[in-house]
Amino acid sequence: MYKVFVNDIPIILSTKKDFGEKYSSFPIKTVKLKRIIKKINKGELMFVNLYHKDEQKLLKHLFKKLPVVTAAGGLVYNDKREILFIYRNKRWDLPKGKVEKGETLEDSAIREVMEETGIRDLKITSFLKETYHIFKRKDKLKIKVTHWYQMYSDFKGELVPETKEGIKKAKWKDLEKSQKALTKSYSNIKLLFPKEYLAANSKNRVA
Repeated sequence: MYKVFVNDIPIILSTKKDFGEKYSSFPIKTVKLKRIIKKINKGELMFVNLYHKDEQKLLKHLFKKLPVVTAAGGLVYNDKREILFIYRNKRWDLPKGKVEKGETLEDSAIREVMEETGIRDLKITSFLKETYHIFKRKDKLKIKVTHWYQMYSDFKGELVPETKEGIKKAKWKDLEKSQKALTKSYSNIKLLFPKEYLAANSKNRVA
């Protein structure tokens, strides 16, 4: 099963034709995806399941319907177990960006984190997962596939947000502040965090 986000609404990709009575189900091979996205954006659809009996073909059919943008980013810890966040478009996010031609996913993830936050001495410790979201650029819908890595840095210098990319802040956040930040973040970002980071009351406000 996969989740592909349209804003914060997940489209479920599954092998089940019947995903539950709340869900409208469509065969992924023949679904008019742009029409579905339009209805989601209008608030006419909230629960969508796209199905295929072969799980390995779910993403294959999805990627045929919209152009794919490949990106990479990082969930970065320091020696205090704080996590590195960026603030952009009035949301707390994690640093990430588009993979450049000839670049490995790992190199791209490190480069983007460094460029967006000013951090140095990054090391990848593990691969986390891929996330998927649909966005519009120049009136065209695209799917962004982001490859996420867990990283570590003992960097003690000043963080410098990449303002030309619209980033207002780059901040280290401990467990409590991370929980608050996640109440004003994106649903696909929350998928990357251990359960203890998602335990904050949803009514908390970001400081």
